Amino acid sequence: MNTVSDMPHNHETQEGMVYLSFAPKPDADLIELGNALKHCAYHFTTVSPATHARVNGRAGNEWARDLAGVFGWSRPFHAAAVPSEIFALMHDAGILIPCQDGFRSGLRASTLGGQLFFHSAYPTTENDSVFFGPDTYRFANAIDQFFILQPAPVRRAIDICCGAGPGAVIVAKHCPEAEVLATDINPSALRLASVNAVLADAANVMPSASNLLADVSGNFDLIISNPPYLVDPAKRAYRHGGGPLGAALSLDIIDASLARLNSGGTLLLYTGAAIVDSIDPLYQAVEEKLRDQPVQWTYREIDPDIFGEELLCEAYLESDRIAAVVLTVTLQT
Repeated sequence: MNTVSDMPHNHETQEGMVYLSFAPKPDADLIELGNALKHCAYHFTTVSPATHARVNGRAGNEWARDLAGVFGWSRPFHAAAVPSEIFALMHDAGILIPCQDGFRSGLRASTLGGQLFFHSAYPTTENDSVFFGPDTYRFANAIDQFFILQPAPVRRAIDICCGAGPGAVIVAKHCPEAEVLATDINPSALRLASVNAVLADAANVMPSASNLLADVSGNFDLIISNPPYLVDPAKRAYRHGGGPLGAALSLDIIDASLARLNSGGTLLLYTGAAIVDSIDPLYQAVEEKLRDQPVQWTYREIDPDIFGEELLCEAYLESDRIAAVVLTVTLQT
């Protein structure tokens, strides 16, 4: 694929503050490919890895026969399976990968809320894989619900662990006048977040390299995050949350955010919680952490059972289930 500049650039925010940005240059060829897919009315909803493997394992699904097979299911394909224009654009964008008797796409493309997002091809085995899946759709729904209930304007927002950038794009579409930072430690994520923001016509999204909030300045009206929250034996950055049950990064995000919210500002954290003997250790940690803070907060399960296959792994042998939860923390005025 085309590379992006690894030279940091200083940018001035609306508040006159300076932050260090990775500033990935949007990939013109990949953007052109994305627009071509949109012109073809491309649509694909990305499923869990387990479902993906089951569907691809069915007889007849060995090879892609359409754009969804190529860009969604990550199946090998013959050149005749895609329009010649798409094939040429894949080559120009550097994502046309030769394989035995055919080709593969180096990226997947998913649709959400009328927008198209590039992310890593299946299977996501690399440490710098860029995640997009069922969690992304639940996260997007939580953000949309926040804006239905949110009366105060959002002038400055940030998406921590932005990945492919869907959270930042959704905020930017709700708040076109706001400054929206999209931060990650993964250069591949920042590149795709930049491309996806252009495809979504979200010019107010600014990708920026940062470990949590360490490399950005100022406070925020809204902080959102869908961080890694599983225990991954390989400790892949896009998946591993740290700690005995994967909650360490989520708790670190709470700590970092409490110090950087404007008065009346909100943290919206979508994450996973491993339930052990009907007890939620993440909830207990959050309750203790927020007990003496000047905040209002809610914590709710939005899906009681996700990534059930993880219960076979050593880290979760004592767990009942893994739940998807949404935490909102609002700093009192």
